[in-house]
Amino acid sequence: MNDLSTRPYLIRAIHDWCVDSGLTPYLAVRVNEQTVVPPAYVKDGEIVLNLSSGAVRNLELGNEIITCSGRFGGASFDLMVPVNAVIGVFAKETGQGLVFQAGEAGAPPPSAGGESKSPPSKPKLTIVK
Repeated sequence: MNDLSTRPYLIRAIHDWCVDSGLTPYLAVRVNEQTVVPPAYVKDGEIVLNLSSGAVRNLELGNEIITCSGRFGGASFDLMVPVNAVIGVFAKETGQGLVFQAGEAGAPPPSAGGESKSPPSKPKLTIVK
């Protein structure tokens, strides 16, 4: 049997809860080589995206990838975010939502090559206006 990740289902659930509650769904993303986002808006290797219907068009919350188009600095940009790059999904107004821990199913794998690194710091979400 194929072992499905719960991550895409949880992302969709929190997104739907935000929309149904009249809140703004935000997605925190760890930018990697498969992530297509405007580089000028990436800070410390992460970006926070507003997924409200007023901010994005053609939103698709798939099991492997999240796609939509949005405007950044007045210019349209097609976004592509692998589900395993999502750090968390939350409501802008309340901060309620989910943060995914490193090492969870679907999380990006640790770097190869036997490099020794200090343990990762606790994920931190910030609201970008």
